Amino acid sequence: MALAVCGAAAALGAQVWKDKPISQWTPEEAKQVLADSPWVKTVTPTIDKSISVPRTTAGPGGIGIGGVGIGLPGMGRRGINGQTSRGPDNGKPPTVEMPKLTLRWASALPVGSAELIAREVNAPAVDEDHYAIAVYGLPARWVQGDPDRLGGELARSAVLKRENKKDIKASSAEVLMRDDGPVILYLFPRTEISRNDPQVEFEAAIGRLKIDQAFVPGEMIYQGKLEL
Repeated sequence: MALAVCGAAAALGAQVWKDKPISQWTPEEAKQVLADSPWVKTVTPTIDKSISVPRTTAGPGGIGIGGVGIGLPGMGRRGINGQTSRGPDNGKPPTVEMPKLTLRWASALPVGSAELIAREVNAPAVDEDHYAIAVYGLPARWVQGDPDRLGGELARSAVLKRENKKDIKASSAEVLMRDDGPVILYLFPRTEISRNDPQVEFEAAIGRLKIDQAFVPGEMIYQGKLEL
C-alpha cells in the first residue's frame, strides 16, 4: 500500500506545474515541462530511401542537401544511392543507429518560460509572429557544411498538417550550432490552430532522415488557454 501511495504522489508531483502560475515554478518543475509535457515529444527518425542525393553534395558517408550535408556514421561503405562497396563487411549494408530526437514546440509560453527558469541560456529566440519547433539531439558530427545554406534547404521540407485544413509550410529554418550539439529551429507563420483540431502533425526531412510526429492541441492547454 505504501508503494502505491508513493507512486501516486510521484505521478501527481510530475504534473504539479499545471496548477501553478509560471512565476511559482521551481527549476525542477521547469525541467519537467521540457522533458515530459504536451509541448515536448521524443521521436526516432527513419531513413527515407526514396530520396536520392548526389554523392558530391554529401561527402563520404553523408546525406547531402544542396552542397551541405547531414552525415551518417556507419554508412561510409554505402553509396548515397544505395550502392554498397565490398569490404570487411562482405558487402552487407551497415547498421546505422538512429538517435532519439527531442522536439519542442518552442513558441509556446510554457516552453519558453521553462527554458528561462531552467537557465537554458542557449535556448533559441522566437518572435511572436511564428510557431516554432526546435529539434534537439542530432550528433554534431552529422552536421556538415554551412549552417545558413542548410537552413534554407531544411525549410522546404517542413510542414504542419491538420485534418481537413490547409497545410502550414515552414517559412524558414535555422541551424544553431551549440556546444552540446546542433539545434534545428523551424519557423511557421501563425495560422489559426484550434484546440479542437485532433492533432497537428509535424513532418520534416533532414537529408534522408524523416521526422513525423503528432502534437495534440487539446492537450497543449495551460491555465485554460491553448498555448502554441
